Amino acid sequence: MSRNEHGLPEPAKGSVPSIPLTDAGLGRDGEPTIGNLVKDATASMSTLFRSEVALAKTELVGEAKKAGAGTGLLVVAGVMALYSSLFFFIFLGVLLDVWLPAWAAFLIVFVLLLLVTIAAAAVGYLLFKRVRGPKKTIESFKEVQTVLPHRGERQAAGVITHPRTPPAREG
Repeated sequence: MSRNEHGLPEPAKGSVPSIPLTDAGLGRDGEPTIGNLVKDATASMSTLFRSEVALAKTELVGEAKKAGAGTGLLVVAGVMALYSSLFFFIFLGVLLDVWLPAWAAFLIVFVLLLLVTIAAAAVGYLLFKRVRGPKKTIESFKEVQTVLPHRGERQAAGVITHPRTPPAREG
């Protein structure tokens, strides 16, 4: 009998290729093999980890946009406090000096500048206050911990260790 490039016997002429009727992932007794179980568990953990990272990214992008808007408004408040005081508020102080003493005119301008700065800072603070953590990711991560073997027992006992690290010996 001749052999092909893979070292297998050549099928006889006129024979029909067959499809195996058993699952390649099952052992002789019809149960999954340990190797296949480990492979499936590894693939599931990898998929779970990737989906958790994707969920965290999705949640954090929205929160980062809110934080960016708050930061932008605080920067605007600071820039306005510096540059506009050099141009517009000096002009306004000189204009008020026509009707009031100079010190009163510039005091009014200062108070107006201070109010605008405080208003911009307050709006920026409110935007920062609305930024929230990734709640869905945290809830999902807590659910994953309850599924892992022996995780619930350790938490109930108050012992939090790495699964492969044995607890320290006392003595």
